[in-house]
Amino acid sequence: MTIVRTYDDDDFRVHTLPLIAMGTVIAITLALAISTSLGFFERQAVPESIRAERGVLSVDTRSITFNDAADGSVWVADAETGLELGRFPQGEGGFVRATARAMVHNRIQHGIGPAVPFELIAWDTGAMTLRDTQTGRAVELSAFGSKTHEIYRDMMAKGRE
Repeated sequence: MTIVRTYDDDDFRVHTLPLIAMGTVIAITLALAISTSLGFFERQAVPESIRAERGVLSVDTRSITFNDAADGSVWVADAETGLELGRFPQGEGGFVRATARAMVHNRIQHGIGPAVPFELIAWDTGAMTLRDTQTGRAVELSAFGSKTHEIYRDMMAKGRE
């Protein structure tokens, strides 16, 4: 004997309290994001403003280029001398590869070519910034961990020992 049970719509119920809570969290998040974008709240972590307020100075700057090699690796070179500062094969140097692709993609979106190099800047606080003078985009490298910071610090120092 086989017993078959059919389910009516009344058998499946979702508690409304969790749904209301999730909807409220989403609504508050969107409201805060939009109000910050519209200027109702002050942005708090703008590195350029913080450095200006504290009198932070750049201690070193290097013009660099990101290049794709035929084997799929990405290599970084000094824009003035052509010295290779680092090479990152597929599967290695994930942050460098991702940063390079994002910065180059941003230039493509703005219709800017690769003629002007990027700036790698070391600050007297020990922090480092990768900046695109053409689009105004900047990446604070210290925010991505000590390993990333070390890779770019080595690029800054290479050939200058």
